[in-house]
Amino acid sequence: MRQAILELLSADFKKIKNYDDFSDLKRKISKKYDIDLLLNSEILREHKQLLASKKIDAKTRANLLLASNLLRKRAIRTLSGIAPVAVLTKPYPCPGNCAYCPKETDVPTSYLSNEPAVMRAIRCQYDPYKQTVLRLKALENNGHEPNKIEIIVIGGTWSYLPDKYKYWYILNCFRAINDFSKIKKGLDSGDDKITGDNKLNVAKGIINKVKAPYKQNLSLEFLQAELKREQKKNEKAPYSMIGLTLETRPDYINAKELEQMRDLGATRVEIGVQAIDDKILELNQRGHNVAEITRATKMLRDYGFKVTYHFMPALPGSTPAKDLEMFKELFSNPNFQPDQIKFYPTVVTKGSLLYEWWKKGKYKPYTDAELENLIAECKVIVPEYVRIIRLIRDIPGESIIAGNLITNLRQVIQQKGIKCRCIRCREVRDGLIPSRGDKAAKLFVTQYAAGEGTEYFINFSSADKEKIYGFCRLRVNHHSPIAPALVRELHVYGVLVKIGGDKKIQHAGFGKKLMAEAEKIARKNKCSEIAVISGIGVRGYYKKLGYKQKGTYMLKYLHE
Repeated sequence: MRQAILELLSADFKKIKNYDDFSDLKRKISKKYDIDLLLNSEILREHKQLLASKKIDAKTRANLLLASNLLRKRAIRTLSGIAPVAVLTKPYPCPGNCAYCPKETDVPTSYLSNEPAVMRAIRCQYDPYKQTVLRLKALENNGHEPNKIEIIVIGGTWSYLPDKYKYWYILNCFRAINDFSKIKKGLDSGDDKITGDNKLNVAKGIINKVKAPYKQNLSLEFLQAELKREQKKNEKAPYSMIGLTLETRPDYINAKELEQMRDLGATRVEIGVQAIDDKILELNQRGHNVAEITRATKMLRDYGFKVTYHFMPALPGSTPAKDLEMFKELFSNPNFQPDQIKFYPTVVTKGSLLYEWWKKGKYKPYTDAELENLIAECKVIVPEYVRIIRLIRDIPGESIIAGNLITNLRQVIQQKGIKCRCIRCREVRDGLIPSRGDKAAKLFVTQYAAGEGTEYFINFSSADKEKIYGFCRLRVNHHSPIAPALVRELHVYGVLVKIGGDKKIQHAGFGKKLMAEAEKIARKNKCSEIAVISGIGVRGYYKKLGYKQKGTYMLKYLHE
């Protein structure tokens, strides 16, 4: 096998234009040596050893570096170096009784036992420590460098969980990240095949070796104190948590809940909006109304959180025309204006009330063409300051009784020639930012009203705005409980490359420039101070910019 890998890595990677070409090459060489298809994780081990060798010449090293992106499975996952790690909470009673949610035994409400994330969680007995370690190791085995991590906690209504469980859960996530650089050395090198479909026994081997340090029988006070200690440690850890995302319902948002979320280190909140029509929400037994969505969104903004909406086309009581009307209102009405969107097209699964309605002919899902056309129309009107995270939920086809079965909906819409202005579609993908010309970075500021305040989307983009290189979300609201000016997000992609040379400057100081512009706008709005809802692992960055920690935020006093 080693000889096959060495032959693969000796190929001229300048001629390999995309991942499909690379896959063809892997198949040819695997067939030549009469072995199973080479896994990227196997190739990466040899690739790393060769790069570390002092015996290879400059030409070979340059060729190997070209291979790096092709070897990195699903490279989009860690664009700009941020690694999303999804972990699932254990099954708890749900406060809702939504018509479309499946209810499966020993699985969180609305989830199915054969979903990939759920299967991973079940293998780990829903242990957050083990889930985090397993995902970080899988990312590294696939060529990613998950030094900057965003933990995304899924599993239903976070706010409904017991306080003790919440602190225990997040504490173990932090501890897993802090411990990872040490414990990964003790895992067998052969275990890096855990990402294969038939490698469950290997995965279980890793899980059995990983021992979570904190048990659930500890006191709340102890867990809170330990969390502060692990957070402090994470500020200088080799692997840092730069973001924490929690899911909840709009009707569970209040000041106490948001303060606790900040205490845990949360920076982004996903809320199940589903629809912004009271009749549709009532018909689907959602349990909250549009007024609560409006209130929750405003509060989240005033506390600095990034806001993600879950939007469900094709709910009972709606139509494609009604869905489009609601989607347009999300960005024309200041009561809403989410920063990110997740499309969750309604599907019929067993174990839900919707399944019973479908069997009786009381519900009819949209056709593929209706759904494709609807989402295509939605994408066209998405503002440049919004990111569409996903277009479908990762539900296995065998579990879908009726509704959307298209797994590559994003690609299908792209093939229609639909031009989308969302952040995800404009992110610089190759990491290269020209210093001159039409694609050179220019500073733009978009201003819009949201939740009784003013939002500023400050961004470095190409002159034609086809590519975005970095952005900052600034909120100005003098009635905010945190600060009159609040930076809700700072995100930078890529590296700067000088024309005529190969010198690279990481981020070209874009983050510092974006923050300087945010402070300038805050001063113009007569704000006496500006705060940042910083992730734990990046507090040190803001300290270098003159910010000091105040409570769970980083704060800077502004002087004329």
